[in-house]
Amino acid sequence: MKKILIVFFLLMGFSLSAQASLKTFACEPEWGALAKELGGEKVDVTIATTALQDPHHIQARPSLISRLHRADLLVCTGADLEIGWLPVLLRRANNTKVQPGKPGYVEATSAIALLDRPAKLDRSQGDVHPFGNPHIQTNPHNILKVAQLLGQRLIQIDSDNADYYQQRLTDFNKRWNKALQRWDEQGKALKGLPIVVQHNGWIYLEQWLGIKRVATLEPKPGVPPSTTDLSKVLNTLKAQPAKAVIRAAYQDERPSAWLSDHAHIPKLVLPFTVGGDAQAGDLFKLYDRTLSLLSTVK
Repeated sequence: MKKILIVFFLLMGFSLSAQASLKTFACEPEWGALAKELGGEKVDVTIATTALQDPHHIQARPSLISRLHRADLLVCTGADLEIGWLPVLLRRANNTKVQPGKPGYVEATSAIALLDRPAKLDRSQGDVHPFGNPHIQTNPHNILKVAQLLGQRLIQIDSDNADYYQQRLTDFNKRWNKALQRWDEQGKALKGLPIVVQHNGWIYLEQWLGIKRVATLEPKPGVPPSTTDLSKVLNTLKAQPAKAVIRAAYQDERPSAWLSDHAHIPKLVLPFTVGGDAQAGDLFKLYDRTLSLLSTVK
């Protein structure tokens, strides 16, 4: 009987230890990866989407609702990127800790001055984001800003482990700043590179590297291009040649493949986020891979 009680209490101790992990729900892979960088062994991270899914449109599955119900921290892009599904998850999860305005609710875009904010809202212009372009993760300098926000929120929510999170944040800052110096140096060779993009999701990458966007395949944000739309882009390239056509890993390959074939320029599939291809397995590798791919067409 004594041995049984010892085993019982040991198991209870293990269970309590496991429950002590800060349950973190990340909407996109980049924020899940950042939470792991800053939280280490103290966080248990669930990521709602993959790099092969359009983050604008996913299903509010029961499994996600269940995980969000148990979450201590929610970190998403914000700026209405997840407007089609996150409000449903929040309502059905019924978790007061991660509702907007609570410490457990983190919007990455709140740390960034957003680009491309429309002068007026007009849904006839396609999938327009009223607060500005939300795809901030394509510029690694933005990751550093979001890290400060997320790191401080981890400290606030789990103050018992504040020193641990602060140390990890400090370490991340050092490693990331060192990587930024390397990436910025590599990126100098790409300044002025003329490209075509399939979707206007690379504005922060363009700003960072000084890349020149000649055309966009989608006639309106989120609207798949027709053959007529693609032909118009092809005509544009006769006057303004481009070096490559770029799409994200999750996007339909057919529009960029059509333009690549007809304009005789390479088609590049950039990872867009962590896990976008086999070489982009973490945040650091995401930008290594992005620069490596872009350098092939310079």
